This record gives sequence, C-alpha cells and structure tokens, in this order.
Amino acid sequence: MATSTPKLRKDVSTLSQSEMDTLIKAFQHICYELPPDDENSFQVIAGYHGMPFRGAGWGDPSPAWWGGYCNHGNILFPTWHRAYVLRLELALRTAPGCEDLAMPYWNELAKTVGPDPENPEQQKTTYSGTVPDIFLQKTYTFADGKTTIANPLYSYQLQKSIVDNTTDASTAGSGNYTKTKGYQTVRYPFSGLVSGGDIAATNAHNKTLAQLGDTVTTQLLTKNVSNWLNQEYYINDLGKKTRAGVGHNFEQCLLAPNYTVFSNTTSAKAWNDDHMDDPGFVPVEPLEDPHNQIHLAVGGFEVPSQGDTDSYAGANGDMGENETAAFDPIFFFHHCFIDYMFWRWQVLHDATERLDPELPKGKDVPIHFPGTNSSDSQGPTPGVAANSWLSLDSPLDPFSKATPEGKKVPMVSRDVTDIKQLGYLYPEVHAPIKEVLPGNKAAPILRVSGANRAAVNGSFVVSTWAKGSADGSQPDQLIHTKAVLSRWHVSGCANCQTHLNVSSHVPLTGFSHSDANSTQFFSKIHSHGNMKGEVHDGMDFKVGKNAEH
Repeated sequence: MATSTPKLRKDVSTLSQSEMDTLIKAFQHICYELPPDDENSFQVIAGYHGMPFRGAGWGDPSPAWWGGYCNHGNILFPTWHRAYVLRLELALRTAPGCEDLAMPYWNELAKTVGPDPENPEQQKTTYSGTVPDIFLQKTYTFADGKTTIANPLYSYQLQKSIVDNTTDASTAGSGNYTKTKGYQTVRYPFSGLVSGGDIAATNAHNKTLAQLGDTVTTQLLTKNVSNWLNQEYYINDLGKKTRAGVGHNFEQCLLAPNYTVFSNTTSAKAWNDDHMDDPGFVPVEPLEDPHNQIHLAVGGFEVPSQGDTDSYAGANGDMGENETAAFDPIFFFHHCFIDYMFWRWQVLHDATERLDPELPKGKDVPIHFPGTNSSDSQGPTPGVAANSWLSLDSPLDPFSKATPEGKKVPMVSRDVTDIKQLGYLYPEVHAPIKEVLPGNKAAPILRVSGANRAAVNGSFVVSTWAKGSADGSQPDQLIHTKAVLSRWHVSGCANCQTHLNVSSHVPLTGFSHSDANSTQFFSKIHSHGNMKGEVHDGMDFKVGKNAEH
C-alpha cells in the first residue's frame, strides 16, 4: 500500500492556482463525469457514510442498528474516517491529469493575532479558520481565465435519489431525509429537509434567505463558524473570559493520554467519570467532540446565547446530520483536518506506528472499556453483530486492501495507523506533547447529565449555564456547550437506550471548589425545532472532588 514518495496534504487555502485547478478538475470528474454507479463516483463514496442505508438499519422504524458504515462514539471513529478520506483521495486521482493529487484539508486551527477589541493595548489570538473562499464561490474559473464551471466544492447535486425508509413502514420512502435526484446540498443558514412533510416550510425558509443575496448568506455562514471556533464563556475570578470554543477544544484533545479516550466521546465520558474525583484530574477532550461542533456549525446550529440570536430557526444543512453529511463536499475537507489532528496526536504521543486501545489495567484503559463495543453509541454498522467487541483488527467496511496473492480483504485499523504507509504526509509536527501544550491546572469538574438523544429528533446542542442573581445584577453565564451529532430516528432504539444518554465534564476554570458547590446550574436543549433552547428540568449536576483542596 505504501508509495515511494508520500504526497503532502496541504491547507486548502494555501494551494497554488495550478493545484486548485487540479483539485476542481478531479472533483468535477468524480461528481459529474463518472456514472453515478461507478465505484469511484462521489455519489457512491458519499453514500458510504450514512444514506442510502443498508443492512439491518435499512428500513427499521425502531432502529437498533445504524444503516451507514461510519463509526461514531467508538474507538474506530478516527481510523474509519482516515480510511474514508483515503478512499476519496484515490478516487480523485483517477481523474485524467490528477494522478498526483493530494487531498487538502480545511485548516480549522488557522490563527490571526491582532488588537484585543476590549483592550486595544494588548494582542489577542483569534482562530481564523472560518470557511475558506473556495467553498463559498458558486463558480470556478480556471487559470486560463476563460473556462468557468459550476464549483463542485460549493454544493453537490445528487445524481441519484436517496430514500429514507426508517420513518414508518406504512410510509416507506417518505422519511425526513429522502432526497430526489437533482437535489443540491446546502449549509447554514439554509434548510435541506425536502420530504413531503417538510418541503413547504423549507421552500419558504430558503426563499426568504435567497432574497438577502449570496453575500449576506455567505457572511452568515462564515460568522457562525467563526463564532463556534472562538466561543468564550464566562468571566473567571481574574476578570478574564474563559476560552472554550472549538479551536480551544481541538488543541485540548491533543492532551488526551491514550488512544482510546482520545478517539471518541463514549470512552472519554467513561474515563472522565472514573477519574473526576482524583486529585488534580483534568477532564479529557476527545477528538470527536470538536469534530461534532464543526458539523453542527456548518449544518445549522448557532452558538447558544441569552440574546435573541435565533434568526434562522429553520436551518437544516446537510452537514448537521450523519444521514447526509458526506454529500456536502466540505465534509471531506473537514475530515481531512480531523485526520491531520489524529496524526498530530500520534506524533506527539509516539504512536505513529502502533495504536493499542486495549492497554493494561491500572492507570490506563481496562479491556472492554466503554467505546469498544459495537452497540455503544450509534449501534452496529452493516454486517457487524450487536454487542461485539471492537479492536484494531475489526474490519473498516466497506474499505478493502489486496493481499500479496491479490485477494481483497477488509482493511483494519492496523492498516491505517502509519500514514506514510498510505502514501501521504501532513506538515511536520516538531515537538513532543509536553513542549507544545502546557498542562492544564486542575479546576473543579462539573458533570452534566440527563439529556437523552432518544427525546430529540436529529442533532442538537446542550448548553449549560451558571444561574445569575435573583435581582438581575448578575446575568446567567454560559459555561459550556455540547454538540451532539445524532440521527433523526432513535426513539425506538430499544437495544441502545442505555447508550443514548448525553453527559459532559466541564472544567470550571476560575471557580473554587466551594464556589462550584454553591452555584446553581441549569441546561437548555437546542434542537432543530427550538434553536433558542428550552430549559431541561431533568438534568443532573455533580461537582467532582478533583480540586477539593
């Protein structure tokens, strides 16, 4: 599988005109020049992630199974998506003249430094990795200055219908995510729900936005993503705002002490539960968490606010749900960046050639830890038995490799551990982890639990707040947001109800242990039906003992 000269994957915003021309030609080829049933077509490859469903999850209105091949909420999340981006990259190279193409990434951690608006005498670092221009332009003009085409990275037009059979057996094909041939993917603030029950509201919503013009709607998207990247929560006891946006979370995930808890939300949640009373413990941020936040930022959710920011409550972009996310071309640039972050973690933790999620008991992860079972989180993928243990030797279906004898066998995580063996590289990561990221000072940990994915249709956000004063002199303060990338129909999932609970572990920077215990907290659920959010009375709040002394 290795190539003699690995190709460098670059930040898409740094590509030369020639490199960008090649990228656009390759996407145009697999999106619109290949037949939609060709194994290298975008229609086929995008369909591996979620819809069109297959296997046990194809049409069950009470889905205990996931009908897509993607893995979320378990240890295969980084490795499956690494194989997925590689599969697209290899397809892009089949385009004439594009044999040397390397898949670029959307650099979501790009930074700028400038005057702090609140203190102009000081400099402030801002994450500037908002949506690159190439994804915002409806047309693309090649280097010759004469050839202009519809930009295949702006949106994808389905070449075949995809049918959602999971809603109800009596109305097969009329589910929320049925989309017919010719449908074009959309992003925030637009809506892409076009089934019979949604199309009238979607048409009215999108018509209103279209009247604002492309410049305004593009600015709404870029501002929304920037808000998520740079989100700041509350003012701590030093009078400073606590940074806790997506950019900060990406950097925090590099501190995860082992692959299992780095890889997914299920394992990280269990790890944080087990250790939140340990003196000096700092909660783990898994790679999957900021990944989910970017999905929802592009797919239709605004940063929760006390103010009336809910201007586009009908936003339902394709990136916001697992069912259709991969049909938006930006998905693969986002996941190429996720893969870059995965590689950065590997380099910083000396794990470029070996991953082992089943480490010895003790300070590391016990065998059969949460996040290592096929029924965890989303449920089993097609062809995988329920309640089966996952490992680095679990198949990454539908991806395969050839044996020396020429036989096709499933790829496994061990096959994709070392990216040099896959034929590509990223910009060099220079220093070991202790040199690039200072250790966090332990702050009291607030465990927030009680939200259940089964009660909400589709993806949603849980915001957690510190209650202000009764007289209004101190307003409620947002202290955390949890983005939940979910599926539309999970209410009947009898076999996975225990895996649908959502919880967070929030470091209360600037709080003393006594302050944390004396503060009243509350949470809101922000859904597609209520973006502004509704206070959820069933939440439970527990302060850990990690910073008790």
